[in-house]
Amino acid sequence: MTHTTPERHAARRWGRFALHYLEMVVAMFPGMVALGLLWSALGIDPSYDREPELAYLLMAFDMSAGMAAWMRVRGHARAPALEMCGAMFAPVVPLFPLLWLGLIDGMTLMVAAHVAMFPLMLAVMLRRRAEYAH
Repeated sequence: MTHTTPERHAARRWGRFALHYLEMVVAMFPGMVALGLLWSALGIDPSYDREPELAYLLMAFDMSAGMAAWMRVRGHARAPALEMCGAMFAPVVPLFPLLWLGLIDGMTLMVAAHVAMFPLMLAVMLRRRAEYAH
């Protein structure tokens, strides 16, 4: 009979938590690729130079679709999936005004938002740590 120590159990839970975080990062890519191809086929191709707001919002939607779909496959409820999607959109709340004031350009917006989304995803997951570690 194998007995699991509390330390081993905790390590296993944090391992599952970390795996879920990595799954979310990976799940963004199929959403971006598949929907990016769809948008291009429909003639929707905003750039960070011309339409940075639309370009970012469309990419955030694409990443969110991939993550939300994978979360549903994994059995998560809608609320946690929507929270995770919110982490894709939240970075532009302070960044869009900086863009509109001319303090940053579209490429800076894209880079800063992408840098911010990863710790925001982690914060969302830490808020529901038990759900993501089971």
